Amino acid sequence: MNVKQLLSLKDKIILVTGGAGHYGKCIAEGLAEADATVIIASRDLEKCRLVAKEFQDRKLNVHAMRLDQGDHNSIIELKKNILSQFGKLHGLINNAVSRPMKDYDAPIAQFSESMQVNATGVMDITRELVEVIVESGGGSIVNIGSIMGLYGPDLSNYAGTDMSMKPPPDYYFHNAGLLNLTRYLAQMLADKNVRVNCVSPGGLLNNQPPQFIENYRSKVPLKRMANRDDIKGLMVLLTSEAGAYINGTNIVMDGGLNA
Repeated sequence: MNVKQLLSLKDKIILVTGGAGHYGKCIAEGLAEADATVIIASRDLEKCRLVAKEFQDRKLNVHAMRLDQGDHNSIIELKKNILSQFGKLHGLINNAVSRPMKDYDAPIAQFSESMQVNATGVMDITRELVEVIVESGGGSIVNIGSIMGLYGPDLSNYAGTDMSMKPPPDYYFHNAGLLNLTRYLAQMLADKNVRVNCVSPGGLLNNQPPQFIENYRSKVPLKRMANRDDIKGLMVLLTSEAGAYINGTNIVMDGGLNA
């Protein structure tokens, strides 16, 4: 098959949770530019609609739906809406996160609140929607993690800034768990023609303080932070036929920071 055909997402319907957020928006853009029909979903339906409209104005096939990943009933409602409007689903990008904890000393109840979305919620939506993917002939699930699931915090990045020197522990905990959940699901779903992979980005440039940016990029061999295009091609690879033999792996996208 020609490589352009391998990378094409024509006739594929893919859901991006948290699709109106920083990474979600560029993930959705990349998939839509590869001719996928993309559904973006989050708790803020109005924001999703505005983002979808931006893409639609560029002739990209992007649609908005509501999802509260911490609420099982909301997941079921999303599933019904996808089936009602599209009848199929070929890809799920688990990108939605909740970050109630701001630092190590935050109330412990916020750790539980975080896990409801970032752990239980991920498993809930995956288990519900994989049924639709299987019935649609199979497809791909991509979990969006972080390099913070592989390593402890580098506090020197915060030196000279007003940023907290006590980063929230829930973020490290759930991203590490996401790696082994990816491996588990890859084994469990392979016979159903569903591939499951994880992407662990690091250092997305997003209006951080100048000193943080300088601290961070000085450690990266490529001498920069990630931009919004860096993840797009990777997501197309993992959801298309070009990635048909990539399964159960974690791809670290950090510019060589941890090489």
